[in-house]
Amino acid sequence: MVGKSLLYGAVACGAGLLPLAAQATEGALGRPVSGTSVQANAGVVPPEPVWVVNFGEIYLNGSVGGDRQVPIGGRTTLGVEAKIAFTLATAMKVWDTGPGAWNFASSFTLPYVWTTVHATAGASGALGNFSTGTSDRASNLFDIYFAPIIAGYHFSKTSHMALSFNVWAPTGQYNKDALANPSLNNWTFVPQVAFTHLMPQYGLEFNAVGAFQFYTRNTATDYQNAPLFTLDVMGVKRFGPWGVGLVMGTVQQLGGDSGPTADLLHGFHGHDFAMGPIVTYDTKLGGKHPLSFGLRWVPTVSSKNRLDSTSTFMATVTLVL
Repeated sequence: MVGKSLLYGAVACGAGLLPLAAQATEGALGRPVSGTSVQANAGVVPPEPVWVVNFGEIYLNGSVGGDRQVPIGGRTTLGVEAKIAFTLATAMKVWDTGPGAWNFASSFTLPYVWTTVHATAGASGALGNFSTGTSDRASNLFDIYFAPIIAGYHFSKTSHMALSFNVWAPTGQYNKDALANPSLNNWTFVPQVAFTHLMPQYGLEFNAVGAFQFYTRNTATDYQNAPLFTLDVMGVKRFGPWGVGLVMGTVQQLGGDSGPTADLLHGFHGHDFAMGPIVTYDTKLGGKHPLSFGLRWVPTVSSKNRLDSTSTFMATVTLVL
């Protein structure tokens, strides 16, 4: 029912590959980056038992204005500027479940983060003070991300859905007194649904990925992030091996955060919306292994209590083996 031509997109979309860290609640930094979780063939888990590997890079340079207080490490600071680069290596195994309406897979992502953070002014908090102009940087492995089960359902040859339950584990190093950390120091559980609709007669493809994120408490700072709702959509027009399209994404915080610093900031409730272009190129390695490249720019259009970035870029390479 699902041809090999769809395999190249399976890793990113069936697995919810790249809803990675860099905009949320504590520190105005969290798991999702608006506009990066949706990929080509987002709802497709193919029937063939294959391995799919993906390498991705996400970069953003954003800030929260100096007139807003931001909770970081048990304190509050007026204004934050951050540069963040994520390097991501993902492997997804599509299990041999045979033809039929349902197919299944599992995935694992190992991320590496480089970040610099600058607090433009200081404010008192339970753990001390930041001095004006404090800066910090971190470079290390980030929290690992995995999807134990991804269930794909094929409504037809042109309409597909993928359901997944994804987990972030707090495996990165964390220092409550640091501005920059290669971890959020919490478990995050992400139920997700992805949908793909193809219109091959017009060379069009539409994808959407929606998810909820549920965070455990950061025990080092006693900070509890509120749940988040994320939605990314993408439309692409194919011109032979090339594709051009538009990506839109939003993160909406469901309720207020809680904890000593969050209470001072009335829950630090936030949201954002991003939109920008995407270019893709599809080919085959050695004439038989599907290989896909993607490059997108998804600047922030509007935001509140989240990093506002006009320099959000994402590049991906996906190979089916």
